[in-house]
Amino acid sequence: MSRTPMPFYAGDVSALAKNLRLRLQEADGAPGHVELLNMLVKAGGYRNFQHFKAQFEAGQAAVPPEVRGPEVDFKRVKKVVRLFDGQGYLTRWPKKYSERVLCLWVMWSRIEPRTFYNECEISALLEQQHLFEDHALLRRELADHHMVERTSDGSRYRRLETAPPPEAVEVFRRLR
Repeated sequence: MSRTPMPFYAGDVSALAKNLRLRLQEADGAPGHVELLNMLVKAGGYRNFQHFKAQFEAGQAAVPPEVRGPEVDFKRVKKVVRLFDGQGYLTRWPKKYSERVLCLWVMWSRIEPRTFYNECEISALLEQQHLFEDHALLRRELADHHMVERTSDGSRYRRLETAPPPEAVEVFRRLR
């Protein structure tokens, strides 16, 4: 009978070793194969080996959610991509907040990093990225969402460097 390899992830190997040592000290003699498997996965945060195996088969055990990061909502990504035409212009401002934020990330990605813009320059840049003729809305939303930094008088703008969320990265990939 062939065995299916199941990767096991431990976020903190030191905590895993300490937990495993305590479980081995509590055991009467050398543990058997299944007992050792149970000790190992319990030290990794699972109830027992069967729980670990069920999570693995469901596709959730190889890497825990805190390491995997948030899942990408491909349905939302598809909706947002449809808001852009074949040339990459944003055709309309979406009603849903979550879709608006993803559109802002696209606008953010088209602003040159480490470059200062005056108000006219940033407005002209944003005007070239959409078809609904409201560059002031985009400029204000980018600043409100801390994607661009502006001076208190609004005379200078600069893109803030931060990692976009996974959904935004997927939108970038599909728009290229």
